[in-house]
Parts: sequence; C-alpha cells; structure tokens
Amino acid sequence: MNIKTLEDNRYWIWLSLIEGLGSIRKQILLKEYQLPENIYNLKKADILKIKGFNEILADKITNKENKEKTERYIEKMEKENVQIISIEDEEYPSILRNIYDYPITLYIKGNYKALNNVSLGIVGCREASTYGVNVAEYFAYNLAKQGINIVSGLAKGIDSHSHIGALKAKGITIGVIGSGLDIVYPKENQYLYEKIIKENGAILSEYPLGVKPEKMNFPARNRIISGISKGIIVVEAKKKSGTLLTVDFALEQGRDVYVVPGNINEINSVGTNDLIKQGAKIATTYRDIEI
Repeated sequence: MNIKTLEDNRYWIWLSLIEGLGSIRKQILLKEYQLPENIYNLKKADILKIKGFNEILADKITNKENKEKTERYIEKMEKENVQIISIEDEEYPSILRNIYDYPITLYIKGNYKALNNVSLGIVGCREASTYGVNVAEYFAYNLAKQGINIVSGLAKGIDSHSHIGALKAKGITIGVIGSGLDIVYPKENQYLYEKIIKENGAILSEYPLGVKPEKMNFPARNRIISGISKGIIVVEAKKKSGTLLTVDFALEQGRDVYVVPGNINEINSVGTNDLIKQGAKIATTYRDIEI
C-alpha cells in the first residue's frame, strides 16, 4: 500500500486550501461533482446554483491566486515531508468515514499505515495533577502493549503523557493537532512531536501548512481524535473543560466513553466524576477497556 504522490493529489490539496470552505460544504460539492478536479474547473455561475453557496464562497473557489499557490504549496509539503490523504484513498481511516462531518483530507507526517489500526483516544486537562499524569501513562502504556494505537491531541498535561506512555511501551501513538503540521503547539512539545514520528507514530491534521493554532480549531480537532478511535478514555476534566467537547463528539459518533474516577476534593475531577454520574463507563484498570 503506497500513498499517492503529492502531484497525484494536486486537486485535493487545492481544495483543502480554500479558506472558509468547511467539511460539510466540501461533501456537498463532491456529491455533486464527484472529483476535486471537476470542482476546480467550475465557473462562478455553476457554484451559485448550489444550495447554501453564496458569492463569497463562489469567489474563493474560483480564485485564480488560490489555484496558482497550489504549486508553491506542494513544494513546501515536499520540503516538510508532509503527505495528504483524501477521502477516496484506501489509507483514509475507515472508522472516520462514518462520522457526520468527516474531514475530506488529512495531512500527515509519519506512519500513515497506522491510521487503520485499532485506536483508542486518551484525553484530559492541560493542568494535570501527578495522579492524572500517572494514570494517563498507565493506560497508554498497557493498551499500547496490546497493539492498540493511542490517540491524543499533543497538548500539555494528559495528552502529552498519553503519548509518552505509548512511546515507553514501544507502541504506536498518533497526535491530532489543531494547526498546520509545520507549527508545533505548545512549543515545548517539539521533542515529543519529533519522537512520535521517529518511533513509527504519526502527527495528523486537517489544516494546511501555515495554519496557526487558533482557538476555534481545537473543537474541530477533537472530533477527529474521537472519530479515528473506537473509544475514548477521560482521565481528568474540570467542570467546564474542552475535554468534555471530545466526549460530546464521541457520544454523537457512537464511540465508547470510559472515565477514570478522581479525588472528589480535586477541581480536575469534577468533570470526570460528573460523567460517571451521567452513566459513563468507569475504568480503574486497562482491563476495563473493551475492544
């Protein structure tokens, strides 16, 4: 199984570079015109006939400058050793195809062949406690030992230690980020980012190179973490936490949600313990995780 060349994916790359065109609208266009090269050749009048498409979007899709910058962008991807996988490729994670707003394209550095292995997401708060750090590494280590990919968001705290636990087990871990693959956020995770790729893992994003880690990107990123995973494990979460958005996505996508109970006196346990009250599955050992 060899991934397509960047040149073969030229039109998919072009489609991914159109700002303001989300995954749902891309789905609509592809349903109507099948292939991105057909979309590439559309006239403005054609686009305006499609329900939900206005003058602004039509201008962006037919913008000549956007078409011209695709060549420069391919060169940049080659330099950064970044690949792209489209929804029509066999390398695209099959489990991700089934979510409502699946990304049309995925940018990837590292082991793209791992994307269709069985994966579990581990998520939690950035300001992790010592307990949370130890728990994240414990679950990641032992599940990775079973040959399961560990997926997280490469953020500080629980995310980082989930990746670290999988690496300690010599397992595969996938970092899904909310920026272009040429931007590491937070910066202190540069070493971890590089180690994941070096150790047969992968870094994944739906965002083109150069896209900064804007706040609005992270909820969209979270749907991919749960979307490529058979289930997620929540280690620590405050009452109002971005982690809970990932839980919402997981439930919408029909994924299993496991929660590690926390100390009732700790702020980091309020969100997780509430999830247990709401009926989430309790995990106190990696053997509680059913795959």
